Amino acid sequence: MRQVVIILLTVIGLYGCKTTQSPSYDYSAFLAAAPTSIVVMPPINNTPEVMAPYGLMAQIVRPIAEAGYYVFPVAVVNQTFMANGMTVAQDVHAIPYQKLHEIFGADAGLYITIRDYGTSYIVVNSVTVVSAEATLVDLRSGEILWQGAASASSGENRGANQNGLLGMLVEAALTQIIETVTDRGFDVAGIAASRLLSTKAHNGLLPGPRAPNKASPAN
Repeated sequence: MRQVVIILLTVIGLYGCKTTQSPSYDYSAFLAAAPTSIVVMPPINNTPEVMAPYGLMAQIVRPIAEAGYYVFPVAVVNQTFMANGMTVAQDVHAIPYQKLHEIFGADAGLYITIRDYGTSYIVVNSVTVVSAEATLVDLRSGEILWQGAASASSGENRGANQNGLLGMLVEAALTQIIETVTDRGFDVAGIAASRLLSTKAHNGLLPGPRAPNKASPAN
């Protein structure tokens, strides 16, 4: 019990620390390149969850399109790679940018790495977390135009349990079962994708040519 209390106090202390916002991103290369179309590479999955790439890819097109860019259909892109024997994301990411531009004719390629995806039991809480990193590369020059990272958790807006330690443990166990069975990661992936690629996010994507609002990302 003493160890549990110590861990809880440590977690509370970490969450209580004030977070500082990262410096504003340098968009000079992005502005100079002015991409209009983006092809999304199959994401590298650094998690044990085999469904992670599918869960994130199902949510990734919408925020890019809403940002004002033409997005190549991910199903067609994946089928193109598979038809040419490229079934591993790491191998796809290693394809020369000139070749990708030749195949798809896209201005830029979005390379994604999934860091977290799934439901886990942590002390007296159970949450589903999705986190990913992305790099936008100019497929005409090979230059990096933008990089970002974002995460989302199913426990962000969850209220505190008022039933004591035992109640918290029971709730955490039930939450883990429910969120695993219902694939809560799919919904959380949508939030993470929006945070990662929204033009309104701090250091997010710049609005594309089809964006209704050409304002810069939040600073």
